[in-house]
Amino acid sequence: MFTRIVKLELEKENVAPFLSNFEEVKEKIRNFPGCTFLELYNDKNDETIFFTYSRWKDESDLENYRKSELFKGVWSVTKPMFRKRAEAWSVDTVVSL
Repeated sequence: MFTRIVKLELEKENVAPFLSNFEEVKEKIRNFPGCTFLELYNDKNDETIFFTYSRWKDESDLENYRKSELFKGVWSVTKPMFRKRAEAWSVDTVVSL
């Protein structure tokens, strides 16, 4: 299992449309095979910065999602909302308390 963290910096006028779209697709993403957890975070100091935090059983599960029609649809709506290119990290848990 591993965690995927994605940083999204949006244009200010796109915050509400982004949140609306996320509300529509969050259950589909969370229920995609291999996804065991999904959260959306908003920066405390900048309302235009968001982070998605998801856990995946295996790297192949994330790759299957990234190749899916669901991801293509989500990304085609979300990507034009950015003010800056998205950043992403795949990380393994070292310590959990």
